[in-house]
Amino acid sequence: MVSVSQAVILAGGMGTRLRPLTYTTPKPMALVNNRPFLEHLIESLKQNGIPEIVLLLGYLYEKIVNHFGDGSNYGVNIKYSIGDVSFETGKRIKNAESLIQDHFLLMYCDNYWPLNLERLMDFHNKRETAATVTVYTNKDGITRNNIYVDEKGYVVKYDKSRKNKNLNGVEIGFFIIDKKVLDLMPDNNFSFEKVILSQLIEEHQLAGYLTDHKYYSIGSPERLLLTEKFLQPKKVVFLDRDGVINRKAPKAEYVKSWDEFEFLPGSIDAMRLLSKHDYKIFIITNQAGIARGAMTENDLKLIHTNLEKELEKHNVKIEGIYYCPHGWNDGCECRKPKPGMLYQAARNHDLNLSKAIFVGDDERDLQAGNATGCRTLLVDSELSLLKIVKEKIINDKLPIR
Repeated sequence: MVSVSQAVILAGGMGTRLRPLTYTTPKPMALVNNRPFLEHLIESLKQNGIPEIVLLLGYLYEKIVNHFGDGSNYGVNIKYSIGDVSFETGKRIKNAESLIQDHFLLMYCDNYWPLNLERLMDFHNKRETAATVTVYTNKDGITRNNIYVDEKGYVVKYDKSRKNKNLNGVEIGFFIIDKKVLDLMPDNNFSFEKVILSQLIEEHQLAGYLTDHKYYSIGSPERLLLTEKFLQPKKVVFLDRDGVINRKAPKAEYVKSWDEFEFLPGSIDAMRLLSKHDYKIFIITNQAGIARGAMTENDLKLIHTNLEKELEKHNVKIEGIYYCPHGWNDGCECRKPKPGMLYQAARNHDLNLSKAIFVGDDERDLQAGNATGCRTLLVDSELSLLKIVKEKIINDKLPIR
């Protein structure tokens, strides 16, 4: 089984799209919430248990070296490979060959994605390829796709020009790479993406780890602002509706009107306590009754409008309510145990699900939460929502990771 304890970060470009900022500041040092963006990346790597980082530098490299030094102030060991500003990504990697371990995580200095190294490595080891690339599924269409991953998890097409329409994701970096890949690299100046990815695809040696977690970038002023919003510390709680807030209807029956909605004991107090402690509250719920014709979407929207109005009386603000209107066998991506509603909320509100909490009441909720990396807790006959909020969330003082 391959393991990784080193990250290699491409950080030598001139960052022309961030000018005039990058006339005097290298792109990785752009401030995001009053901290250089590169600090956010290093913090994520440390949290994932990666102790060593190799920075591949070029443009204004002195400012990065002077700020981070040997990395000891950040709890990591940092090494540097400094090349000419003209070096492309492939040449920059090849230039650092003597510093690179047998297996490593390769990243871009301008992309942030909530890395879960354990899951990424598990996927990589199962494919047994020379490299794995992380691919955002781009369901919100934030950019044009440039890669295609087949149903078995292998990359079969890469188009850096983004002209091909038959693609299903965006390559965002976060590669797991066997150092033997460097043997494929020529000595001249070249693009790693154009030259090496194409060769790996031809040899069936590039796996694609598909993720619904949105990625963030500082590649342009507009994207930098979104990244700043995403990385702002925030406390987020998702609550399943029926069985956590509302008394669950008998099997195969549905709450069809506000008159049938019944708050569980302590649920309002629990949400009021969450609001008092500045948690952003989201509600998610499966509503198969719509697909079965037992109720309409308008019926459900009216219930939720009344729900929000009632909670406002108790100083509780709901940031969003997400529901799945599909039936059990419709094959949708939103019906729990699928995590689609959580991902949709994250895309809409720039949330980091790996730092959120999800409270549900059954195995489907647990599966949905775990799929996204949320810390997931379940209510039961002994553990009400109010008790969870008091004992597991507020008093535990869960860290804003």
